[in-house]
Amino acid sequence: MTNANLSRIFLTVVSVLLFLWLAADSFAQAKPDAGWPNYGNDGGGTRYSPATQIDRRNVTQLKVAWTYRTGALPRDPELDKKAAFEATPILVDGKLFLSTPYDHVIALNPETGAKIWEFAPTLELPYGASEVTSRGVSAWREKSAKAGQPCALRIFIGALDARLIALDGETGKPCSDFGENGEIDLTVGIKLRDPGDYQVTSAPAIFKDLLITGSSIGDNRAVTLERGIVRAYDVRTGKLRWTWDPIPWALKTEPRTGAGNPWSTISVDAERDMVFIPTGSASPDYFGGFRKGDNKWANSVAALRASTGEFVWGFQVVHHDIWDYDVASQPALFAWKDGTPAIAITTKMGRVFVLNRLTGAPLLPVEERPVPKSDIAGEESWPTQPASTISVVPERLSPEDAWGKDAQEKQWCADKIKAARSGEIFTPPSLQGTLVFPSNVGGVNWGSAAYDPRSHLLFMDTNRLPIFVKLIPRTEFEDARKNASDSDRLHGEFARQAGAPYGMFRTPLLASSGLPCNPPPWGTVAAVDLFSGKKVWDVPLGSWIPGMNTGTITLGGPMVSAGGLVFTAAAMDNYLRAFDSETGKELWKFELPAGGQATPMTYTLKGKQFLVIAAGGHGKLGTKQGDYVISFTLP
Repeated sequence: MTNANLSRIFLTVVSVLLFLWLAADSFAQAKPDAGWPNYGNDGGGTRYSPATQIDRRNVTQLKVAWTYRTGALPRDPELDKKAAFEATPILVDGKLFLSTPYDHVIALNPETGAKIWEFAPTLELPYGASEVTSRGVSAWREKSAKAGQPCALRIFIGALDARLIALDGETGKPCSDFGENGEIDLTVGIKLRDPGDYQVTSAPAIFKDLLITGSSIGDNRAVTLERGIVRAYDVRTGKLRWTWDPIPWALKTEPRTGAGNPWSTISVDAERDMVFIPTGSASPDYFGGFRKGDNKWANSVAALRASTGEFVWGFQVVHHDIWDYDVASQPALFAWKDGTPAIAITTKMGRVFVLNRLTGAPLLPVEERPVPKSDIAGEESWPTQPASTISVVPERLSPEDAWGKDAQEKQWCADKIKAARSGEIFTPPSLQGTLVFPSNVGGVNWGSAAYDPRSHLLFMDTNRLPIFVKLIPRTEFEDARKNASDSDRLHGEFARQAGAPYGMFRTPLLASSGLPCNPPPWGTVAAVDLFSGKKVWDVPLGSWIPGMNTGTITLGGPMVSAGGLVFTAAAMDNYLRAFDSETGKELWKFELPAGGQATPMTYTLKGKQFLVIAAGGHGKLGTKQGDYVISFTLP
């Protein structure tokens, strides 16, 4: 065979391969667009996208597609210190909808980032407002709507002043038939103890024609607080359809306990007429002497009949909470090995509970284990706590574990650990001071988890930060606050816990360098196999020391795609990162113009995949603040 013939054969083979590659690419482009219609993508909060265009091979080629500036900050110097841009946009009917820390709702063109409309509510927030954030909005479409009908698509936001607001998805104008001129005041009939401490910060849940919401309550203020009632409203009229009280027993305590509220995102199983409510602790967080017993259904996930609010089952992750171990995460709904409907609950303790979604029975073993007893007069701590097969963060801290940048810092940390009541998880608060580890930051916080149904891996951002908690007798509280050191004022919190015999002080255990006293990593992104209960990988997320993968405290969450990628920001070094979902290897990172304390989302539109994240920082965490919404795509 001549060289010419060989060349012709070679060119023919190359041409065929090129044709097949282009055909395969065209087929991939022709696949249906992947959307993101809910805060967690699906109602069950899996944060999983079937989009495959951005994958392990090409993720390093990601470029900024567009940037939008919301103009959310500055607004008020005192409130801006607390403001956090934690929103995850949703994609519905060809528009991208998102909310700002001050509850502005914005609709964007998802291809270009151009603003379509903006709604700016009038908020009256006192300086004492507990939170200045909104994690997102919800959408509902009237299936029988006629062309051009107003509010055929409704966008809902729960506001910082405890209103539910309904907007026309086409124009951004309030839907006048919902409640009173497009809004419902959730404070009607509620005696507010402190203005600004009864709010809504998470997107309401949607089930058929119901809008279901909890509330965010500042729960260290006092014993007697607002109550954490869950309410369901008609999406068209705003009429109240049902309510559920997580802690009805609290009406009988003296003084009366409050809170127990779901402030995080509620999960929905529309097919089975069920909603899953993650609840916080009863008030106040660190003293339970007036709320004796296990305090069900605070610190729980409760399954309710979505259409009626009827209680189906509950699972309590912490009995008689005195550590501020709210269920901060949205429960993830998935299918078990044999197809059984299942639910995964991630917690601030770093323990992950896997249950039958229909009954609440554990699918992975749960064991009640003895825990240390309280030494505080009047406190009756619960003798056991539920331990899961899956635990993703350390649960002990001893003087031998102390860490420091140098020998002097390490010794200082060891002495502080030794002087406190410490040792293991669920050590109760004390007068001498207790090291709570993991702390109320997590474990896993509101960023929740992402689930890949193909690999049955659950991905979560974790924290490993010890916090020093001290109970202060009432007669000594004001002097302790007045005489606090500059460091304690800067990093710590004095909580009155009015009505209780003790106030409370808490602060992260940090050395003079500002770094935690426990060994790094201080924050990670971790993957666990929900079928086996085994940790698959766990890698540092972010860094506080140049050249070292120390991890940092994380607030925000991950998402996972069928392209084999886990995307997350959340860390305090302001990078958005992509990890290989199988191995945890970091494949790509991009430095954001402000802190990425939000969960990214992705969608495909006209065959092109986009990745979007809100980058506006977190006032309480101390990351750089801003007002950016940034979209990435392949060139």
